[in-house]
Amino acid sequence: MSERLLLIGASGLAREVIAAGVVGVVGILDDDSARQGTEVAGVPVLGPVRLAVEGSDRLLVCVGPGSGRRSIVARLAEAGVREERYGIFAARSARIGHSSVVGAGSILLDSVVVTADASVGRHVVIMPNSTVTHDDVLEDFVTLAAGVSLGGGVRVGEGAYLGMNASVRQGITVGTDAVIGMGAAVIADVPDGRTWAGVPARDLGEKR
Repeated sequence: MSERLLLIGASGLAREVIAAGVVGVVGILDDDSARQGTEVAGVPVLGPVRLAVEGSDRLLVCVGPGSGRRSIVARLAEAGVREERYGIFAARSARIGHSSVVGAGSILLDSVVVTADASVGRHVVIMPNSTVTHDDVLEDFVTLAAGVSLGGGVRVGEGAYLGMNASVRQGITVGTDAVIGMGAAVIADVPDGRTWAGVPARDLGEKR
């Protein structure tokens, strides 16, 4: 990614993207007035998110929770920002198989591996050392925390969050907006909007 780029969200994720070597960043947009006029990792916070509507700079939403990314993208879409404005960032150490695809706005950090015939949706965040294997499908706004491992043929529904070092057996479906706890071993399908944790993972109730 070498075009002029605006990061949205003066967040820890923005700092990780900068540290991972993203190029072309000209500023950060954030609605927190206290952050405006400051810097994040040497990059100036220029003003509120609505400024993204102006100009033609590429955009990358650096907000950790998938629900937050979804809300910002929806707001900007209503204001006329088209999907083509969003960039894709993959760290230099990330490996993406030639037969796999990555959607607009997605972020793949250091040492992420995406193997064969996988589909990574729009505005997905994959944190360092996560592995996405053959035929996996990650729908839009999914978040994989550091060290997540997915077996082949796993499907992760829109907005789902998988905690650090969670593992998912091959062929499993993780539902829309579901949450998987840290270190969980998922060996059964997870329904929409539920929180599962443990080894093996079990249902802890509705997402909170």
